[in-house]
Amino acid sequence: MTGIGFSILWPSAAVATKFGLQVAQPFVICIVRFFVAGLLMLLISHGILRKRLPQKNEWKQLAIYGLLNISLYLGLYVLAMRNVSAGLGSLAIATNPVLFSLMNALIFGKRLRTITVVSLILCMGGVLLAAWPLFKNSYATPGGIALLLFCMVIYSAGIIYFSKQNWENMHILTINGWQTLLGGLFLLPFAIATYDSSKNAWGFQMLAPILWLAIPVSIIGVQLWLYLLKDNAVKASFWLFLCPVFGFIIASVMVQEPIGLFTIIGMLLTLAGLYLVQKYKSE
Repeated sequence: MTGIGFSILWPSAAVATKFGLQVAQPFVICIVRFFVAGLLMLLISHGILRKRLPQKNEWKQLAIYGLLNISLYLGLYVLAMRNVSAGLGSLAIATNPVLFSLMNALIFGKRLRTITVVSLILCMGGVLLAAWPLFKNSYATPGGIALLLFCMVIYSAGIIYFSKQNWENMHILTINGWQTLLGGLFLLPFAIATYDSSKNAWGFQMLAPILWLAIPVSIIGVQLWLYLLKDNAVKASFWLFLCPVFGFIIASVMVQEPIGLFTIIGMLLTLAGLYLVQKYKSE
């Protein structure tokens, strides 16, 4: 259920971001989202649960992870979404397991198991089939797609960095809260430098999608993701394959993107790949 919950919440960010961009600047969305989410998590972690503050080298770990996972990945993702549809925004998430596996193999010399390769092929094939009807009607620019793919490379680097650090003595809310807040702080100078009051309509239409991004996505969704990463980073990355499937459903309901036979077949292939990688997972 943890993986399913993450796979539903995470792609909802693409649609929420598209709504937010209609009435707010990209970095304004980021700053409000990260500060609200980060401060709430730290209030729960340190104020209610009384968990300890990070110490010594842990601050460096949190800063690097926040830079990769929040400032660079999510900051650039919001910029990319100005020129990419919600469907394609969800689809890009599915490239992460491939990039993660390849980067892990290249950096650490790890061998790709046959069952992993088969699962990757099934999942990627399923995702491409599910996305095929959207390519005809989705709006995107070459720059937007390139930036989106670059985001996924950074996301993979963040996963690898997280998986190689020792987080056992820090509560998961502490990790998530500080990496989110620090990531927001790194983006703050850019938000201030580019702020234009005429491009931000403060009110319910702006705050509703941002609060969705802050609480269900940044707090609950990321908590689920960090839990999956701590359990098994390779296995966790495969849950990202389900994100486009749920992303298509959410986009269909919210922005009327079509779901047809290709989507159904693609979903079945994706589930088959997920079944294989979990049954024969590499510990």
